[in-house]
Amino acid sequence: MEQLDIETPSVVIDLDIAEANIAKYQAYCDKLGLHLRPHVKTHKIPDLAKKQLAAGASGITCQKISEAEAMISEGGIDDILLTYNVLGQRKLHRLRQLSEKVRLSVVADNITCIKGLSETFHDAQTPLTVLVECDTGALRCGVVSPEEALELVQAIDRLPGIRFGGLMTYPPVGQADQINSFLETAKSLIEASGLAVDVVSIGGSPDMWRADQIPVGTEYRIGTYIYNDRSLIMQGTCEIKDCALTILATVVSTPTPNRAVIDAGSKSLTSDLSGLSGHGLVVGYPYLSIEKLSEEHGCITSDQPTGLKVGQQVHIIPNHACVVSNMVDHVVFTRQQKPVKTQPVIARGQVW
Repeated sequence: MEQLDIETPSVVIDLDIAEANIAKYQAYCDKLGLHLRPHVKTHKIPDLAKKQLAAGASGITCQKISEAEAMISEGGIDDILLTYNVLGQRKLHRLRQLSEKVRLSVVADNITCIKGLSETFHDAQTPLTVLVECDTGALRCGVVSPEEALELVQAIDRLPGIRFGGLMTYPPVGQADQINSFLETAKSLIEASGLAVDVVSIGGSPDMWRADQIPVGTEYRIGTYIYNDRSLIMQGTCEIKDCALTILATVVSTPTPNRAVIDAGSKSLTSDLSGLSGHGLVVGYPYLSIEKLSEEHGCITSDQPTGLKVGQQVHIIPNHACVVSNMVDHVVFTRQQKPVKTQPVIARGQVW
């Protein structure tokens, strides 16, 4: 691969691949009649969110208030779902301010959170839309039974300043029947109580091509699909050619024929293994393994000569692209493997 005139280590985004990924998955959701709501934590860049919206996305998903604030700072984004329990007066005050700038909805899985939202929005001209988060098997946030979902929905319906908007889940991988059964049961209970379930928000990049297996879903939240990464390659979700984000690194040492050192360590590649062995995939060198990271060094080993030379550049597909995006102030956009722009990561570090 041709050497690029880019300082290393750098995060490089191939716009041709990213745009193809956006178009391909939007077409899939359109075919299923699913609203697509991309999760921007993967890239944290308003320009890329606008590409997703221009392709047909119904809005965006953010994880934290500060991330949402950063994403709307340049304009052009007006519909946000915040998929995190919001607690504390300062955060709730900022949430109210955010709601005055965009069409906003949030999720909640407990009465404490719901009461705080109600108290903050009790005098709002437009009630805040709240989705009830359900734990369908991923063992993170969410009510753990359809009956608990109904209880929270009824609480939302009773309280001022908020309105029930639907159900949401962060789904476990490969458990479509279990997810659909939980959400169908919750939906039926809620509708039997006289309330409508307008949205059933599902998602997850690993199962992105199996969204049809959860027919109760009306909306798909997905993040990593725009870039893809090694974890999705290993899941069989994508191929190397579909990976838009790579870390460009330079070989700085070759102490032995079977070992090389690059200038990208844990501050570039992250220490997130995502259940895999090694810290990334060296493009074009499938027999190499990034076995060890220090902060600024990545140690590559092989059971045969690495074939790498000092000064050589390599592209590395990280295990988990989303974490990489939050580690750098800017990325380099390329087209046809040529740099076209240095792009600030506007929402980098916005984690509160």
